[in-house]
Amino acid sequence: MDALQLLKEDHDTVKKIMSHIESTTERGVKTREEFYTKLKALLTVHEAIEEEILYPALKEHPKAKDLVLEAYEEHNVIDVVMAEIDETPFDDETWGAKFTVMRENLEHHIEEEESEMFGQCRKVFDPDELQELGDEMEARKEELEGANA
Repeated sequence: MDALQLLKEDHDTVKKIMSHIESTTERGVKTREEFYTKLKALLTVHEAIEEEILYPALKEHPKAKDLVLEAYEEHNVIDVVMAEIDETPFDDETWGAKFTVMRENLEHHIEEEESEMFGQCRKVFDPDELQELGDEMEARKEELEGANA
């Protein structure tokens, strides 16, 4: 599978899960917990395949280096907010606010990746290289998902 197609599918799934979470209230503890658990598992694997495979390959290209460094930092910010969410009970009044901050950061990150970073990837990698990266990312994703099952 093409690396960018794989990431786009993950991004679409992340957005869908976030919209389900966004519609919950403090009373929807079970729903919040269920969807947040799915989101966290997906993001953990998604970040890993980007940080282990795509970002290092892309960082080798001077014009893409700043984009990659920024993407690492955006992952870090999301991880920090997610750690705070993990410490907050699902029925706490601040849970929704923390989730909103994380969602906004994720949406920004996804938008930048799909516009700027995907464009850079298409410039520096030919279709066969994108396929190879995608195959490697897909195999690693399956491995990580199997370890978390």
